[in-house]
Amino acid sequence: MTADEKYMKEAILQAKAAAEEDEVPVGAVIVCGNRVIAKGYNMSERLHDPTAHAEMIAITAATEALGGKYLNDCTLYVTVEPCPMCAAAMNWAQLGHLVYGAADPKRGYSLFSPSLLHPKTKVTSGVLTEECSGLISGFFNSKR
Repeated sequence: MTADEKYMKEAILQAKAAAEEDEVPVGAVIVCGNRVIAKGYNMSERLHDPTAHAEMIAITAATEALGGKYLNDCTLYVTVEPCPMCAAAMNWAQLGHLVYGAADPKRGYSLFSPSLLHPKTKVTSGVLTEECSGLISGFFNSKR
C-alpha cells in the first residue's frame, strides 16, 4: 500500500462518518511530516452551513494545529475532487499537495481555467477512485 492509499483510506473513514450522520460522504485528512494533523468530513447539514465542507473543516483544524495560515508543507487527501470554494481556500492556504479520489465532473474545481489552486500546489488524482466514488453514488442512490 502506498502512502497516498494509506492516507486516502483515512479520508474514506471520515467520509463514512459523514454518511452515518446523513451528510454527503466526503472526507478529508491533512498530513504534514508523515503525520495526520487534521481531519474533517462534510457537516453542512448539521451546522446549517453551506461552507462546512470536509476540506474547509480540515483546513481550519490544520492551521490551528500548525499555528499559522499556510499549508505549503502539507498534503490534503480528500475523497472527492474539491469544489471551487474549497480549491480557493487551498489557494489562500498555499497548500503544498492535493490528493483526491473521485473526480467531480459537474462541480469540481478542474472545470475552471485558470486553476483555482495555488500555482505551486501539486495535484494527484484518482487514488482509490472506485471506493471513493462508490461512497458518493451509494449515498445518492439511497436518496432516490
